[in-house]
Parts: sequence; C-alpha cells; structure tokens
Amino acid sequence: MKKNIAQFLEVCIVQTDLVWNDVSANLHHIEGLLGQQKEKPDLIVLPEMFNTAFVMNPSLTAEKPNGRTTQWLLHQAYTYQSVIAGSICVEENRCYYNRFIAAYPDGTLFTYDKRHLFRLADEHKHFSSGQHSSVFEVKGWKIKPLICYDLRFPVWSKNRFLNDEYEYDCLLYVANWPQRRNRVWKTLLPARAIENQAYVVGVNRIGMDGNSVPHAGESVVYDPKGNLMYAALPDTEMVECKSLNFESLSSFRKEFPIAYDWDTFTID
Repeated sequence: MKKNIAQFLEVCIVQTDLVWNDVSANLHHIEGLLGQQKEKPDLIVLPEMFNTAFVMNPSLTAEKPNGRTTQWLLHQAYTYQSVIAGSICVEENRCYYNRFIAAYPDGTLFTYDKRHLFRLADEHKHFSSGQHSSVFEVKGWKIKPLICYDLRFPVWSKNRFLNDEYEYDCLLYVANWPQRRNRVWKTLLPARAIENQAYVVGVNRIGMDGNSVPHAGESVVYDPKGNLMYAALPDTEMVECKSLNFESLSSFRKEFPIAYDWDTFTID
C-alpha cells in the first residue's frame, strides 16, 4: 500500500427521490436522511442535481458559485467531518453548468463541469459543456467524478497510467438515469470498472420527475474486476455506506498489470 493512502475508503451512497425545482424541500429532506446515519463515512455522495432534480430551466434554478447549496454542502461537510458531493446547476461568467461539487470539512471545494450534455433532454441547449476532466482526493484515494450521460463515453472515462501511477482509483458517477434505460446503466458501469482497473460507484435518484419520467435508482458499487459489491434496492430510498479496499485494488493491479499496455491518447 502506498504511503498516505488509507487502506479503506468508506463511501456513503444517498439514493433518494427529489422534489422538482424545490431547493428547500430537497436540502431539508437530505439533511434528515444524513441525520439518521450512525456511521462516519469518508465520502457522502448525492445524485445529480440533487437540489432541484433534472430541471432544464437554468435561468430560474442556477446558483452563483458559493451560493446557497454550495454553502449547505460546506456546512454538512463540517458537521459530519466528511467530504460530501453531488451536482447542481451553477451560473458563472454568463454560462450555466451542471457542476459536480465536492465540499471538504476544511472549507475546500473541488468542482467538475459535466462534459457530455444530454441531447435528448435538450441539455446542450441550456448548459455549457465542461472542457476539463479532473480528479479529487479523499484520504489519499484519487477519485474521478463524472455525471450521468458521461457514462456513455469511455474515452472520457479512461484511466491513465504514467510513471507507474494510475490517474485514479475510483470512478464516481452521479445521475438522474431514467428507469427505461436501466439495462444500459447496469451494463456500462461494470464495463468501466473492468477497462479502467478501478472501483466504480454509481449514485442515482428514484421517483417520478417533473416530466413524468420514472427513475428506479439502482445505485451500485463495482470492484475493479467488475464484480458487483453492492446494489441498492430499486425504487427504494436508501442511505448505505460501503467500504473500498485499496490493498485489494493494488494487489489486483499487480497480478494483472494490463495498464502497461494501455494506449496513450489525447482528447480534443
């Protein structure tokens, strides 16, 4: 095990229904869910657009950087002494972004803007695409966050191996993935784990959205071999903590060192 990397990373998955375009209701409800938990996770993960649901009207829903929901995230991070993350709609420099935010107990913020905008819902007409992928760390673990539709683009998700170092140890997807495409959700997530030799965590919402689209949740954790470690019950509100083991990850990478044969590439 490498220096300064915790052997275990405790990840708390929050699978919940979301109230359409009601920030107060969603933040209050999630606070209640977090308050019921007795475990002390290292990372708490909320779904995509957890404060409003997948509303395509950013002129009404967007917050400024460090706005109300970001301050709420920071407060929760401090309260639980955990990193807490999810995506919200943010306005910056006259553009709207579906922005993943990870808030740390010390007040630090990490952000990633969704690269692939969901054309079928006209997300590309309302939001600007993120141009950079990035990685954040929790207890030495390197985590790459992606958002919903990003799952369909394996090149954007691809791990890298440079100077005997992996770019990331865990892929994290937050989503509002509809029930009618759950087969794709459950097919691509383990594929990403296998091809990248990394844990994959997928956190999805449940319930009917404001466009009468149902979501079943089925949040999951896969190990680096693509084996299912955890599957939340469909259509059920659940808050569960799961432990990722770095020693197991490192051992598998050494036993099956395919990273040395990965292609190098650039993305435009």
